Amino acid sequence: MNIKKLFFFCLTLLAACSNTSLVENYKNPDIVLFDAYKVLIVGMAQNEEARINFESRLKNEFDKRGVEAMRSIDVFDLNFTDSKRSEEELDNFEQSLLDKGFDAILFTKITGATDRTSFRESVASWSSYGGGFPNDYHDNQSIYYDAGYYDPFTIYHAQTSLYCICEGKERSLIWRGAIDISDPKNIEKTTDRYVDLVVLAMEKQDLIFRE
Repeated sequence: MNIKKLFFFCLTLLAACSNTSLVENYKNPDIVLFDAYKVLIVGMAQNEEARINFESRLKNEFDKRGVEAMRSIDVFDLNFTDSKRSEEELDNFEQSLLDKGFDAILFTKITGATDRTSFRESVASWSSYGGGFPNDYHDNQSIYYDAGYYDPFTIYHAQTSLYCICEGKERSLIWRGAIDISDPKNIEKTTDRYVDLVVLAMEKQDLIFRE
């Protein structure tokens, strides 16, 4: 069994035991290995409890591996997520992270529900995606404050993206995984399963986490 098949086999086993599943996986073809030494964890969610729980759980995984990481709730100003931020503001924020020694951002958002056709079309565009974290955050920040952002549904489509903000290098998308969460009833268990899936995917792709 080759490495790629083994990778998806492991993810399938993990997904079979939970209500989360990795449905798409993109890695920048120019990247073989990627190490980061200070990572900002951003969980974009309206529910503050869920956001704190998710960012804390993911930070624990970095701590266990000796990689410095900080939660967005400890980095963002108190009113940062209360209203829409311009791309210029987000570019300046990203530069401030670089000045503070950050070299990567792990950004997770719930994108909503889509039909399978339009979702596949959106995934096909990832390889040509030219934006960075400011563009991604800017286009989706309504998640924080727009109560009408989501329609009622039982399957949530989430994306976790790893961005490089390294000094002297192009600030670009390194990896993105699309994960479906089916009818979540227990926030803590769902968060644990989601984080486990992200960690396993990044390990198999030699991105920060190594086996």
